[in-house]
Amino acid sequence: MSAPPEEFLNHIQGEWVRSRAGRTFDSLNPHDTRETVGRFQASGPADAEAAVAAASAAFEAWRATPIGKRAKILQDAASYLETHAARFAEELTREEGKSVALARDEFMRSAQTLRFYAVEGQTLGGETYPQDDPLMTVYSQREPLGVVTVIAPWNFPVSIPARKIAPALITGNTVVFKPSSDAPLSGLRLAEALVQAGLPKGVLNFITGRAGDVGPVITTSEAVRAISFTGSTAAGEAIHRTVHLTTRLQMELGGKNPLIVMDDADLDQAVDLAVKGGFSLSGQACTGTSRVIVLKSVKSEFTRRLVERVTQLKIGSGLTPGMDLGPLATAKQLETVLSYLAIGRQEARLLCGGERLTAEPYAHGYYVSPAVFDEVAPEARIAREEIFGPVIAVLEADGYADAIAKANDTRYGLSAAIATRNPRVMHDFAHQIQAGTVKINRTTTGNLVNAPFGGIKLSSTSTFRESGRAGLEFFTQIKTIYRGV
Repeated sequence: MSAPPEEFLNHIQGEWVRSRAGRTFDSLNPHDTRETVGRFQASGPADAEAAVAAASAAFEAWRATPIGKRAKILQDAASYLETHAARFAEELTREEGKSVALARDEFMRSAQTLRFYAVEGQTLGGETYPQDDPLMTVYSQREPLGVVTVIAPWNFPVSIPARKIAPALITGNTVVFKPSSDAPLSGLRLAEALVQAGLPKGVLNFITGRAGDVGPVITTSEAVRAISFTGSTAAGEAIHRTVHLTTRLQMELGGKNPLIVMDDADLDQAVDLAVKGGFSLSGQACTGTSRVIVLKSVKSEFTRRLVERVTQLKIGSGLTPGMDLGPLATAKQLETVLSYLAIGRQEARLLCGGERLTAEPYAHGYYVSPAVFDEVAPEARIAREEIFGPVIAVLEADGYADAIAKANDTRYGLSAAIATRNPRVMHDFAHQIQAGTVKINRTTTGNLVNAPFGGIKLSSTSTFRESGRAGLEFFTQIKTIYRGV
């Protein structure tokens, strides 16, 4: 008989503990579901209440901790991630499916994020204000909010929580962190890095489990002052409707991101942008390219080159060098993508891909060949709804005005890109596209650690941005002091 899988614990009040009810769940390898990556705690309301209570009790001492000491903890945690990046990357590939190279990049980027906020957080302060009283000084100071809940997705299970947790901690907040149940081990490694770096008891509390079991406690508790959430728009809306009036929200939600290909574009570059943006991480990125809007005069040649490129992509385990696409992350995601592929066959013309792969070496994994649909109408469901898989819908445009109108014809506004050589079109696109992240001759995916990230419309709460210096502002409140003599 095979050995039981390794069991991983919650981290509450500085201790690694089992769930109070003693329940667990298993995380499976999406490349081969016969392999259990690990066994995790199926936490319940009591565990969530303990995590919130621990964070609340630790807050006053943590906010009083010198910022230099907080910064050193982030720096040391970054070093821990860098030291163990190779091993952690393999774990991430086994639990989520992305290539081991991308997984290692994610851990290294997360370390970079911790280092960025360790430095940038020490520069965030208030202001002094001119006024007429010579015996009075008026100034503002930034203060932490208190207990912050961080809820992270499975597609970037280290880098997304890192860009939430690091600014929260450096500004003096305490954190309750719930990773996705579909990729909990990588989130645990981030928590482990911070604990190993010397984070005091209760400052960071890590719990795993179903959102339905722990979510209501960690979002609606009166002790929770802010929630940073990345996930589906539906889930974000559900949280938004239930929280207290004074709970601050930061939400990064769905996307239906367009790439416009102009008639003067370098078509090989445009194809490269579409493939990298649409099929990196098997299309499971909130900023992934899901719509390609091509001017009529170059559409035939563009789609020919796109199909040629897509049919050459290599599909397989992320642990195998040279693979372009791995499996979908979960059985649920596989079911969703297959349903949209069926819808797409009714709505448009399938040019390539779109098949469930069941022969070896795919027989025990969640594999789908990357799909390109042509003759897609703007009202088609595959052109309007977030699929979160390796599916690209190609739409035709008569000119720039038609292309920008079709690009903006969506309830989402996360990321958008254009391929063109025309400086005037670049200028107009930057002003006219309805998206929070705008790319010119670059993929819709990816953002810098030191630049703000976020969307508009139903891609975000449109309140506070993540990443960069702007990412610090969400976790602080301003107090204005009038000091007279």
